[in-house]
Amino acid sequence: MTSITGQGYLETLGSTTKAAPNGTLDQNSFLTLMTTQLKTQDPFDPVDNTQMVAQMAQFSQVSGIAEINSSLKSMATDLASARIGNVATWIGKAALVGSSTATPLADGSYAFEAELPEDATNVQIDLVDASGAVVHSANLGDEAKGTVGYTWDAQDADGKPLATGPLKVMISAYGASGAMQPTISSWTMINGVQSPAAGGAAQLITPLGIVKPEEAMRIA
Repeated sequence: MTSITGQGYLETLGSTTKAAPNGTLDQNSFLTLMTTQLKTQDPFDPVDNTQMVAQMAQFSQVSGIAEINSSLKSMATDLASARIGNVATWIGKAALVGSSTATPLADGSYAFEAELPEDATNVQIDLVDASGAVVHSANLGDEAKGTVGYTWDAQDADGKPLATGPLKVMISAYGASGAMQPTISSWTMINGVQSPAAGGAAQLITPLGIVKPEEAMRIA
């Protein structure tokens, strides 16, 4: 018996059944082939039932895989759209990310956090601009182990703005074991969302550069 997937058998059917452009069979083509094969079989040497069932099972499996692939592609597209839609609601908000550079927030202020590995007897904060000049300093004195938050309004005593660009956050902290290295995180504005041209998860556009949504520790 000629294989249903064989090129030779397709040619014997002439214009009765045409293969798909990519050389595969769709469901209608398969049914036409099977019906034609039954009609033209030798009555003295009929189609073997086992072989027929095997061919049907093979087509069913291939067809099922194609449907699964199509469903997975659709799901991937839906998930990507949903992911972009979710993070798009973050635009205009601030994200806390791991960075020692602070950028102006919507009101012009600067905000950041320092994670102290142990109790500190003295915590000194200095904000440095691109030229290396210290534009703001503050001594917080004693601080307990854990998160220490700080916000600077970026204004002088008369309420005039003092800084508008990125500032380097430098923190000196001392504890029972001497100098320590706090982990610094800064708040930055989320100005937009982009989807990479090569595909993948949506990314956040911030003054600190491109940030992955999972890198945002908090949103406010």
